[in-house]
Amino acid sequence: MKKKGLVIVIFLALILVIGFAGYNYVMHGGARDLSSEEASFTLSSKDITDEFTQNIDESNKKYLEKAVAISGTVTEMNGAQIIVDNSIICNLKTLDNTIKKSQKITVKGRVVGYDDLMQELKLDQCLVIKKLK
Repeated sequence: MKKKGLVIVIFLALILVIGFAGYNYVMHGGARDLSSEEASFTLSSKDITDEFTQNIDESNKKYLEKAVAISGTVTEMNGAQIIVDNSIICNLKTLDNTIKKSQKITVKGRVVGYDDLMQELKLDQCLVIKKLK
């Protein structure tokens, strides 16, 4: 009888450990560090928005969830969000107060979607990799 109770306790402990590991993997295992990742594509804001305007489905297959480096001019800033050439919305990973309006920059970020109604491409986890005056 004692062996049966010990087997049940070990089985329950194993279930708890597997459940905890599964929870941690789902909640924290998918985080990416784009700062160490190489950009899959490097292009101008005009080039990438033109591609999405011409064919959203193909562009989604090509760019969605990929790290891209996009060059353009800062047209608007709002805290940790910058807008490049009125068409690329970049949510910065960390606030960068050195970015100025009308400054030419290159940002690297993960493509999360394209809003065809507003004609805006959305990036998250962005970081500025190049600033020009």
